Amino acid sequence: MLRTSATALLLLTLGACADTTPTAPPAEAPPATPPAAPAGTAAAGTAAAGTAAAETTAAPPPAAAPDDRITIQPVDLATIPEGAAGDQIRRGRALVMDTHRLMPDKVGNGLNCTNCHLDAGTHPKAAPFVGVTTRYPRYRKRSGKVDSLAERVNGCMERSMAGQPLDAESDEMKAILAWMDFVSAGIEDGTKVADTGMPRIQPPAAPDAARGEALYAQKCAACHQPDGSGMYDGDDKTLFPPLWGDRSYNIGAGMARLHTAAAFVKWNMPLGQGGTLTDQEAYDIAAFFTVQPRQDLAKKSGDWPKGDKPDDARY
Repeated sequence: MLRTSATALLLLTLGACADTTPTAPPAEAPPATPPAAPAGTAAAGTAAAGTAAAETTAAPPPAAAPDDRITIQPVDLATIPEGAAGDQIRRGRALVMDTHRLMPDKVGNGLNCTNCHLDAGTHPKAAPFVGVTTRYPRYRKRSGKVDSLAERVNGCMERSMAGQPLDAESDEMKAILAWMDFVSAGIEDGTKVADTGMPRIQPPAAPDAARGEALYAQKCAACHQPDGSGMYDGDDKTLFPPLWGDRSYNIGAGMARLHTAAAFVKWNMPLGQGGTLTDQEAYDIAAFFTVQPRQDLAKKSGDWPKGDKPDDARY
C-alpha cells in the first residue's frame, strides 16, 4: 500500500513531515509492480512515494482551473536546466526521493520525504510542494511564530524523518528548496493551487481501530507488513515505508495524527488507487496504525505554545 513510488513516507514527509494538517479543512516510484495490495494506509501512500521516480513529475500548468485555482499537471523532467542550477535542482529531487540513504547523519529512521510527499512532492492531495514557495514565510500554530520555508523543511526532518535539522545554508537545504522552487515555477504570490495538502474528510461514524486492524490486514499488510515494518531491498532502499516502529516517523509528525493520516489514506491508498476507500475505511485504518508504537519527540512540550492544540495530537 504505502509503496514508495518513483512517480510517488517519518511521515513521515515534510513524517511523518507531512504542515501536514490536512488542508481543507491543513520512498522513486515503487519497484516495478508491487504486490497487489488490497487498499491503503496513510503511511502507505507515503511509501508509494519512493522507488523509481517516473520521468514525468507534476508541476503547475500555465492555465487556471475553472474555479481560478492552478491545477497540478505532469511535466517532463527534461525541462530542468543544464548547468549548476539544474544540478542543484536534480540534487534536491534526489534528496527528497532517497532521503534516509543520502543523508544518514540527519535522518533517524528508514523513510524518505517522498513517502508522504508523493512523487517527490508533485502528487495532488499528497502534500505537494507545488506552490509552496509562495506560501512561506507564514504563521504556524504549532510553532507559535512565523516560519520560513527552511524551518518548515526542518520540521519534517525532526518529525517525519525523526532526525536532525539541516543548516539553512547547507548544500542539502539549498538543493531541496531549489527543487521546491522548480515545481512552483510560474506561480505567483496569492495564486491558489488545487489539491494542495490533503483535503480533510469526515467519517460517517466514530473511527473504529478494531475494524481498522482487520482492514489493514486485508489492504495494507502485503506492502507495509503485518508488523508495520515496511519493505526494503538489499541496499536498504525503501520499497514500502514502515508505518510504525523505530524506522517510522515519530509522534510529532503530521502523519501520526488521525485526521491527517485518514486524509492521506483516503486520497492516496492503495497506491495507484487513491479515492477507492470509503471515508469510514480510511478513518478506521488510520485509527489503527496511528496509535501503534513509534519514536518520541523530545521537544514536543514546545509545540502549540499559544494553545489551539488539535484534538488528534498524539501528546
